[in-house]
Amino acid sequence: MTGENNALTRRGFLGSAAAVAGGALLPGRGPAAEEAATKPNSVFNGVRIGVITYSYRGTHVNTAEQTLQALLKNGLSEVELMGGPIEGYLRAGLKQGLAPDAAREAQLARCVELRKMYNDAGVNIHIHKMGFGQSDEQIEFAFLAAKALGCIGITTERSEPLAKRLAPFADKHKVWVAFHNHTGNLPVMDQNDPILEHGQYIGYNFDVGHYVAGARKSPIPVIEKYHDRMVSLHLKDRTAAGGNLPWGQGETPLKEILQLMRKEKWTFPADIELEYPVPKDSDPVTEVGKCVQFCKEALA
Repeated sequence: MTGENNALTRRGFLGSAAAVAGGALLPGRGPAAEEAATKPNSVFNGVRIGVITYSYRGTHVNTAEQTLQALLKNGLSEVELMGGPIEGYLRAGLKQGLAPDAAREAQLARCVELRKMYNDAGVNIHIHKMGFGQSDEQIEFAFLAAKALGCIGITTERSEPLAKRLAPFADKHKVWVAFHNHTGNLPVMDQNDPILEHGQYIGYNFDVGHYVAGARKSPIPVIEKYHDRMVSLHLKDRTAAGGNLPWGQGETPLKEILQLMRKEKWTFPADIELEYPVPKDSDPVTEVGKCVQFCKEALA
């Protein structure tokens, strides 16, 4: 499959997933329509807004069930689910004394159950972040878990050696490895990024705020250049000096990024990552809600 065709296939799949996860209403009345109306829909004018569950840290939101309730409170139909809620859910349903193969199958079955719980509530788990481990068996499990959860990709920290190691697994399973940048490990712009040459399912979990702080430049040219390898974005508002601020107060062009996604009809998800200090009279769920409202207004 060519890179272009691969990107088109991915966009088509993402678009289908967005329609399902968004709980799009069908004409007519009845229980099905009423149920759909109660489900969250954070696909705003075609742009998929989600959250990485790291945003809820420091609260009572720890388990998969608690995380789902926070997502529903924020009206979010998309999520990058961190390892904590997933691993806790898997451990809770795992019988003691199982042989390794049986334990793996039981855990994958629990992943399917977790996916169903979220999907039934109207939430799509588009990415998981659980880590890969060191052995081939551990890496294989990470990809099988992604497929069982309904994920299009797995996020991890940017590393070219890791890209080389993971690419064969990603190509085999057709699950993306989305590399996350911080301020000092940024996508290459003066040539084609070498990290992408290792496999057709190697892409970016592009953190636009970290890019502003690290490169002291707009992240928009990066998104434009590599849009067909963008698996997801992380949205935060930072300054070139490095500070995290409430959205709209920093130097990250969040509104312009969202509007570009709407204009170009790009369907990779844009995930809120709450990193600015939470006010004493507030909490992370409330602040994530403010970020959702920012996105909604930017895309109105």
